[in-house]
Amino acid sequence: MLLKELSALASPLNDQQIGQLQQAVAELSPQQLAWISGYFWGLSQTPAAAGSNPQPLAQAVATAANPAGKLTIIYASQTGNAKGVAEALEGKAKADGIEVSLFSADDYKPRDLAKETHLIIVASTNGEGEPPDNAISLHEFLQSKKAPKLDKLQYAVLGLGDSSYEFFCQTGKDFDTFLSKLGAKAIAPRVDCDVDYDAEAETWSADVLGKVKETLGGGADEVVVPLHAATSAGAASAYNKQNPYAAELVANQKITGRDSGKDVRHIEIDLGESGLTYQPGDALGVYYTNSPELADEILAKVGLKGDETVEVAGESLSLRQALIEKFEITASNPQQVAAIAELSGSKKLQKLAEDKDKLRQYANNTQVVDVLGEKKTTLTAEQLAGLLRKLTPRLYSIASSQEEVGEEVHLTVGLVEFQNGDNTRFGGASGFLSQRADDAESVKVFIEHNNNFKLPTDDNAPVIMVGPGTGIAPFRAFMQERDARGAEGKNWLFFGDRTFTQDFLYQVEWQKFLKDGLLSKIDLAFSRDQAEKVYVQHKIVEQGKEVWQWLQDGAYLYICGDATYMAKDVHEALITVAEEHGGKSREDAENYLNELRKAKRYQKDVY
Repeated sequence: MLLKELSALASPLNDQQIGQLQQAVAELSPQQLAWISGYFWGLSQTPAAAGSNPQPLAQAVATAANPAGKLTIIYASQTGNAKGVAEALEGKAKADGIEVSLFSADDYKPRDLAKETHLIIVASTNGEGEPPDNAISLHEFLQSKKAPKLDKLQYAVLGLGDSSYEFFCQTGKDFDTFLSKLGAKAIAPRVDCDVDYDAEAETWSADVLGKVKETLGGGADEVVVPLHAATSAGAASAYNKQNPYAAELVANQKITGRDSGKDVRHIEIDLGESGLTYQPGDALGVYYTNSPELADEILAKVGLKGDETVEVAGESLSLRQALIEKFEITASNPQQVAAIAELSGSKKLQKLAEDKDKLRQYANNTQVVDVLGEKKTTLTAEQLAGLLRKLTPRLYSIASSQEEVGEEVHLTVGLVEFQNGDNTRFGGASGFLSQRADDAESVKVFIEHNNNFKLPTDDNAPVIMVGPGTGIAPFRAFMQERDARGAEGKNWLFFGDRTFTQDFLYQVEWQKFLKDGLLSKIDLAFSRDQAEKVYVQHKIVEQGKEVWQWLQDGAYLYICGDATYMAKDVHEALITVAEEHGGKSREDAENYLNELRKAKRYQKDVY
């Protein structure tokens, strides 16, 4: 009807051209017609349209009917950082007029890669170079014989990681390699971001989206959207990582005994009217300030007074204030140690810098102040500031269910404390929460959602929890949640620490859970209560027959705590259980556990 009216009007088109147009748009939706109207308007503004040889209508329609494609963004995320960056990318792509789809790696069908034209993967790395749990299937598929040729695909990869780990950004490197081998072409070089990733990720994202837009031809006027400003739809609170909530600390109680070799605190924080909500398995991000005494010691090491002015993220402030509020001055990293070696001329540090393994081990166990103390060196304020990373928040597994504690959030914080010569050194966030937060005006916090560490939706499903030391935190939340939901599923806890009398965290609560029947079974491993050390992995093997039966009955298995030793040892114990009680070979046992992970029945929150 519209085209008949068009032909009746005074039109610059002849009858043949109108006929071509009618044929081209006959089966298009209103949305597609709107897109074409914009496309044709854009064509009319090009020099070619004004010249003597404009693009024929049929050719223009053919071009419009075969667009360059769309953009797909996939995130491989364990704790939420990669997801946040990917969501921000999606928001900016939409603002740029780019047709875009966003997927968690486990929600994406790998075979659809053959249909893609433009792909961005944002990938974090889990454990010792392993893919996050949500990306295991995609990671395996791209290495398999089932992976298709991808010679028509243009892609880009952003890796998120921590350079203090040996396999820095390994998952991002893997995806880059896999896609390249399958024939895909990189839109831009892969970037591997360290813990302070915001600025680098934003620069990379702007560059990549610009190149995507060139080939896809985004139709909307560009809207400047900072990468960190994009948030997922339906967010319940205005507070997030970029805009943390200034909360009140309401409890700070030591929960290890007087004679314990550890200082573990139960921390309670009031979320007030923030609107922040969380689920068991989520983490609380905590921004902290550094010890003023430590800042002064660093200044003395390098011959500075602290009143020198430095600029941090566009803000001018004194160097001393920056050391307390803006820079990471407790944990060091390999690149930093190597830079100090070059500036100071320390032979010890220079020798360490030649051996990557020794350099990483030294950096992981030596604070910045003690690296600077290896050889007295005078630095300028700019040189010192250039050595330091931006302070980043620490994530703590939440130890409470909001169904139980309302507008509070509870943490289980182990104070990091060790000797370096005559000096006692403390962790940045743990030292703040344990020793200085009571005197602070507020504690700046945000919720980091973790969909890879969640209770089963089926309240009848059995649950096995392995959480030695402060790894017990999320399982306290699990029990509170299952109690509030009236869940009928059985619950089994494996907990371990040094001694029963000094280190049984939340002992009274666990005994009550057991007495009330909420906790079906508990196995304890206190390593120093007998001559031969016993750990949770030994208890798992000891109870192997029943562990295997619970797994056959559909149990969900959770591990929380140390990634370097405990999680690996527990995994080996589970392999042994599958071999001895499931009759499986080593390879089949590994495959069995991998299948549990893919089904979200084997979940880890390790650090």
